[in-house]
Amino acid sequence: MKINPVTNRGLSIGQISDRTGLAPSAIRYYEDENLVTPFRNAGGQRRFERADIRRLSFVMIAQQLGFSIKQIKAAMGSLPDNRTPTKADWERLSRQFRADLDSRISQMQALRDKLDGCIGCGCLSLSHCKLYNPKDRIRTKGQGPRYLMGNSSDELP
Repeated sequence: MKINPVTNRGLSIGQISDRTGLAPSAIRYYEDENLVTPFRNAGGQRRFERADIRRLSFVMIAQQLGFSIKQIKAAMGSLPDNRTPTKADWERLSRQFRADLDSRISQMQALRDKLDGCIGCGCLSLSHCKLYNPKDRIRTKGQGPRYLMGNSSDELP
């Protein structure tokens, strides 16, 4: 049990919960995952640094963007444990996520554009439909809706 020499400082789990909107059980889970590391006061109670509000907020946002705890943990591993992260620390961390987000956005835009044609066609022209897969030939390229994922009928054996 890590005890902070300044015994009555820090925020309680209830205060962190009020500030972030997270349930105390979620905060304890993030602690178990080493995403935040509260200290203990002389009475053994958890106490959080104010910087933990930002850390937990980042976790919440990253999860909403579809990042896993494992990915978030790896990214947050670059943040300093012994001091409040600076703007430069957060900018470095956001650059790690930017490429993945840009890729996801491109994939989603391409899917949206392909679905526009598919939804509008009414399947009256199966030879042009992105979902049409005669004799399941595209399965040789992998699982899932291969045409919507970027494969073309030109690639078939």
